[in-house]
Amino acid sequence: MTEQCDGPASTVTDEHMKLTPFAGVFAAEVKLWMGPGDPHISTGVMVNEWDLGGAFLKQTYTGDQQEGPFLNFEGRGYWGYNTDIGKYEGFWIDTACTSIQTETGDVDPSGKAWTMVGQLVNPQTGQPMSKRSLYTVISDDEHLMESFFAGPDGAEFKAMEIRFKRKK
Repeated sequence: MTEQCDGPASTVTDEHMKLTPFAGVFAAEVKLWMGPGDPHISTGVMVNEWDLGGAFLKQTYTGDQQEGPFLNFEGRGYWGYNTDIGKYEGFWIDTACTSIQTETGDVDPSGKAWTMVGQLVNPQTGQPMSKRSLYTVISDDEHLMESFFAGPDGAEFKAMEIRFKRKK
């Protein structure tokens, strides 16, 4: 049995439209910290397109061919605004693991910076850990995503940074 959204819950709102700067094709530079020291750097292309009547932003990432820990990396996700709870929600899956990562959060009053939070399982310990992601619109042609995880001591550390630049 499926539930149907009707009325305000099925309406695309101004909150959905705040995601518009993320729509398009972007070159990505990924910095991934897998421990102390310099990050592993890789590149790829992110294609973000409106889906399901403009209610969701569909994300398709393809990593460039290169050496490193994530050969032939690909990822998929969706991001949108849930009018029922008044929050942004997203999920992400990729070829680096078999988990489905989910996040929920808000945009700041400027409409340019999102803070999203979620939980996932630490693959090294099997224990839950928290994740916080910041999405910042720098301009219509550039945005930044930063991800932070909680370590075993509860202290947060930066694990990933992706700079997206619109391809012309």
